[in-house]
Amino acid sequence: MAVRRQGNIVTDQAEQAVIPEANGPDDEVSGHGYVLDEQIGYLLRKAYQRNAVIFSEKIQDLTPTQFAVMARLTELGSVSQNRLGRTVGLDVATTKGVVDRLGARGLLQSEKDPGDKRRQLISLTEKGDLYFRSNAKLGLEVSAETTAPLTASERRTLSRLLKKIQ
Repeated sequence: MAVRRQGNIVTDQAEQAVIPEANGPDDEVSGHGYVLDEQIGYLLRKAYQRNAVIFSEKIQDLTPTQFAVMARLTELGSVSQNRLGRTVGLDVATTKGVVDRLGARGLLQSEKDPGDKRRQLISLTEKGDLYFRSNAKLGLEVSAETTAPLTASERRTLSRLLKKIQ
């Protein structure tokens, strides 16, 4: 059995060979019809784990979430911390933690919003912009490697379907 460990993520590459196959709602394997390996949440988590391992091998000093925040700031420019979190799908506490960590590394900066002094605007520093742009190709490689078992048509379909259910 080939097991890869990356931080808290463990992938078992031989797993598929030992998992019983479901035959339907009255499946004899489970006796109750619920087969974990057929559940969308479980499958998404396993796919994310695959992606996270590949990401950490290619981009070792950022998390996928930090990279996503930097990507969004590249697209949006200066934006409120609240909006940044919403557009990346993060809760308030996680957004603050990511912004603080990237800020401590000199990759992000914050400044008062001239239109609303209560709000902080977050943007990439010059160093952060350069860092993201120099790693963007690696980000594309992560996606390509994650979906390598799929055909081009299957990759487009997967992307379309995932967008549909979010």
